[in-house]
Amino acid sequence: MFETDLGRRDRLPDALRVLLEKYPRNMWESHRNFDGLTRFWLERHLMFRKALKQWQGDTRGFLDKGRDPRAHGQLTGRIGGFLINELHGHHQIEDAHYFPVLSASEKRLSHGFELLDNDHHALDAQLAALTKAANTHLRALQNRNADAKASAGKMLTQLDGFERFLNRHLVDEEELVVPVILHHALKF
Repeated sequence: MFETDLGRRDRLPDALRVLLEKYPRNMWESHRNFDGLTRFWLERHLMFRKALKQWQGDTRGFLDKGRDPRAHGQLTGRIGGFLINELHGHHQIEDAHYFPVLSASEKRLSHGFELLDNDHHALDAQLAALTKAANTHLRALQNRNADAKASAGKMLTQLDGFERFLNRHLVDEEELVVPVILHHALKF
């Protein structure tokens, strides 16, 4: 049995990498079955990574360089809300539409799509904790008696922990999904 826990996994298990061996990442975009939807999907993943980095960087700027609290609060609300809401929506679409088609197309990897669905549930818990930390911090920024630096530190700790979860999931998802799409010339 292989590691299924998103927090402890360091890559997809070998049993789920069979198509990745045939379709390595460095050839995806040049493959004849790589289409606009696949590109869009990968770009969404990149957008999630960039939004998270921007939020982390802004929070570090607030903590280390005296970033303006008002501007920091606005960015936290805007980027944080965007990232959390978009991830929820993205995962719902994958679970309801893409994963069932992909799993049916490549039955030997169906356990991998169950793994990714389980990841989404683990990420939901992480997103809930991140939302709580962000809301606590935003309230602290509004309250002169609150320690906004302490709440920013707690939020940054949550962001940094979430980054590992998110990156592991996105890489594993890409390495399972894209080879299946390329192998079966799937169109959604």
